[in-house]
This record gives sequence, structure tokens and C-alpha cells, in this order.
Amino acid sequence: MAETQKGATGGLKTIVAASAAGTTFEWYDFFIFGALTTIIAQNFYAGVSGTLGTILTLLTFAVGFIARPVGALVFGHIGDKKGRKGTFLWTILVMGIATILIGCLPTYAQAGPVAPILLVALRVVQGFALGGEYGGAAIYVAEHAPPDKRGAYTSWIQSSAAFGLIAALAVILATRKVVGEPAFADWGWRIPFLISTGLLIVSVYIRAKTAESPAFKALHDQGQIAKSPLSEIFTKWSNLKGMLIALFGFMTAQGVVWYTSFFYTQVFLEKMVRLDPQQKDTLIIGMTLVSAPLYILFARLSDRWGRKPVMIFGIALACLTFFPGFQALLKFGNPDLDAAYRTAPVRIIADPAQCTFQFDLTGTAQFSTACDLAKSVVSNIGVPYESQAASAGTSTAVAEIGGRRIEIASGAGLDKAGVKALRGKATTEIKAALTAAGYPEKADPKKANLWAMFAILCVFAFAATALYGPMASALVEMFPTRVRYTAMSLPYNIGTGWFGGLQPALSFAMVAAAGNIYYGLWYPVITGALAVLVALIFMKETRGRDLHTVE
Repeated sequence: MAETQKGATGGLKTIVAASAAGTTFEWYDFFIFGALTTIIAQNFYAGVSGTLGTILTLLTFAVGFIARPVGALVFGHIGDKKGRKGTFLWTILVMGIATILIGCLPTYAQAGPVAPILLVALRVVQGFALGGEYGGAAIYVAEHAPPDKRGAYTSWIQSSAAFGLIAALAVILATRKVVGEPAFADWGWRIPFLISTGLLIVSVYIRAKTAESPAFKALHDQGQIAKSPLSEIFTKWSNLKGMLIALFGFMTAQGVVWYTSFFYTQVFLEKMVRLDPQQKDTLIIGMTLVSAPLYILFARLSDRWGRKPVMIFGIALACLTFFPGFQALLKFGNPDLDAAYRTAPVRIIADPAQCTFQFDLTGTAQFSTACDLAKSVVSNIGVPYESQAASAGTSTAVAEIGGRRIEIASGAGLDKAGVKALRGKATTEIKAALTAAGYPEKADPKKANLWAMFAILCVFAFAATALYGPMASALVEMFPTRVRYTAMSLPYNIGTGWFGGLQPALSFAMVAAAGNIYYGLWYPVITGALAVLVALIFMKETRGRDLHTVE
């Protein structure tokens, strides 16, 4: 008996290793893009303003997430009808090829508007593939694992996100140091994408060696395979109710909490705190290294205490710490900038009717009114501002900085070149005024308290992992085997893809519109608070549930 158990455990460890290794590779592919937001904006959106370029790059990052629910439906349907193994072998192939092709794309300078179009197309392919990846990997491990250790085993799938992010940031950091920052911005950014070739070969080889899930095999042998998984999940109330509870009880929160903690922090540190890129990457790598074992810890705790209390704790911790945490990041990362905000605040005086919310999915809007120009310039520099209403009908805007007033004319009626020239003039004048008022252009590396910043980031990681660690086992336990792949993949990818993937772009657009560099945090905080309420009222505990009898 002990020998059989040992063999089974050995086989299970191989299955976990194969699933986690493949998922790590796919997360590596996906995270490279998010970590290179500034470089991607420079190379693929050189024809638009800085603020809009940043928003468009973040939206291009988000497009991959928007496509994920489609991949969840397609690959989920195949996985529930044809099997787990073959399905998530295809997802890794599609993901890897798309990533390699991104590293080969021409830039805006080389191909004009065709470059960002191709980039968006490949991001859609990446998102489509990743939509089918997570559900397949999580189910594959969960359906092999013993009920009392399901959280512990599936947590390795959760931690693969950390390993993928660590690998992506480590390769980027190493490449930056080897080729130098100018060369990295010009062509070196391609290297992390192209390295995927070797990782893809290894990952496909490992996954090809595994066997089919025993739960699916048993269902297949009994002739109980769902004829139409999509129909079953939407027409059977127990399945639909489970998906709604999963989505609004913890998946929406997981999306915004995780991407605020690990991605929006990068945008904030680079754009608002103005931290050196290498210091930023080092902090995020350190935070992610700390997070890797925490996924496993919280998943094990959920095996003992239950999925629900552990996940609710993670959401609540994030909601309570985001605002004070981000404020402390600025104070410790750039104390000179923090002091300048208080002694010489920036005020934009404009007619509110001329101000718009600069969130453009197509990238075709000009945002050329005086108010939009003033706000976009100041936001792109990474400086908060206060808004003051001017008289109705006023066509110009005024940026007031430390007693100095800079008048900005409207670009309405001008062509792109004219608006660009107007924006350039305003940028030069505002930067000069900011320098005169004591605003540092970059954070002083000697004054940055990196250890204090690291401690704050670890609190964010603690919250994100408490929510994400038990999540795979919780999702698997909510749905019957015959529709499990489709039913759990859809809420996962809507929550992570639509709510989480849009978070960096939407939060940055909120900052640009409101002028408060912390205003974008309301999005994850409110979303998380609503999820806590839903989970407390509707979510049932699923720890240890028999996957063969879930109905």
C-alpha cells in the first residue's frame, strides 16, 4: 500500500511539475509585455502624445485580457469534450508562437500604423491562448490531487504566475545591463520575446509526456461526456449561479488586486515616483520572489481553514492598504517630489466643458482642447494637479505652478502636427516651471528608501497571494466534471481579463482626468469591497469536496 501511494505521489508530482512549468512559460510570455510598457509606447506609439501613448500601450496590454474569455469558451468546450491534456498542449503552442512573433515585429518608425495593428493582433492571439491555459492546468492538477491536499497541489499552478513574472523581469533586467539602456530601448527589448523559443520547446516536451486526467477519463468511459458544455453552463441554474458567484464573489477582486499589486505598481513607480527603471525592476523582482511561497502557504491554509475565509482576508487587506501604501511609496521613493507637491502644488484652470475623459480604445481621438492638452502634459510628466473652473466659454487653459502661470492655447482645428507642436511647447514650459519650483526630474537613488518600499510591496503581495493561492481549488470545486473546464474558465478569464487586464489603463486614465495620482486606486478598492459583500452573503465553503459528486 505504501509503495502504491509513493508511486501515485511521484506521478502526481510529475503532473504538477509539468503543468506548472508550462503555465510559468505562458505567464512569462504574457508578462514581458506588461513590464515593457514604456519601451513599447516609444517603439509602437511614437506618433501620439506621451499620455495617450501610455494609455494605448496599457490598452494593448489589456487587449490580450479582453480576448481571454473567448479563448476560455473555445478551449473550455474542447477540454470538456475531448480531454484536458491535448487542449492545454495546444494553448501553450499558440501562446509561444505569438510571443516569438512579437519580438520580430517592425516598429512604428519602420512600418507606421501597421506596427501597432500587428502588435494588437498578436496580443489578441496571446490572450485567446491564455484563456484556455489556466483552466486546463488547474483542473488537470486538481483532478489528480487528493481532496484534503487539493489546495496545496493546485497552488503550484498559482505560484507559476510569480515564477513567470520573475523570469520575465530577470531576463529584462539582465538584457538591460548587458546591452545598455539606449540599445535596449532601440532593439534589445526584442530579446526577452525571442528567448521564448527555447522555453516553448522545453514546455511542449514536458507536457507531451503526461497522461489524461483520471476524472475526465472515468467520465469518458461511462459515456457521460457533455454533448454541449456551453449549453449546460448557461441553461442549468446551478452552473450559472456558480459562475456568477465565482465572478462577483472573488474573481473580479482577484483581477484588480493582482494587477494593481504587480503591474500598476510598476506604472506608478516609473511614471509618478520617477524611480530608476532598474531600481523599479529590482523591487518588483524581490516582491515577486517573496510572493512565490506565499501562494503555497495560503493554499495550504485553505486546506485547513477553508477557501472562503482566506480569500476574503486577502481582498480586505488589499482594500485597506492600497491608498496608504501607494502614498508611502511616493514618500519613501522620491521625498523631494513629495515635498514639492506640498510646497508648490500644480493647478489647472480651464473651462470644465472643454475637459474630456482621455480613455480612447481606438487611438483616433485628438484630445486637442486646451484643457485636455494641459491635463495630458501634466499627467504624462507624472505630476498631480488641482482643477479650477474658468469662465464658461474660455478656450485657453492655465497651468499654475508655484506662482508661475503658463497659458496653453487650444489645438482645436489644428492637424496632428500642429497639436503635437502645441503639446511640445506646453511640455517644455511646464517642465521648466516645475524645475524652478523644486520638482526633481527623477528620483534621487541615494534618497530612496528601498527597504521601506519593499516592505510596502510585500504587504500588497501578501494580500494578492491570500486571494490567489486558494483560488484554483475553489473554482474547481464549484463545478461538475462534465462542464468544469468551461464553467471555471469563463469567470476566471472575465475577472482576470476584463476587470484585471483593464485596471492599469483605466486607473491611469482616471489619474489623468482627476489630477490626483491616487485616484485610480478607487477602481480596485471599490471592486474589492463589493466582492467581499458578495462572498460573505452567497459563497459556500467547498474545501475537500468530492469532485465526482459536484452538482
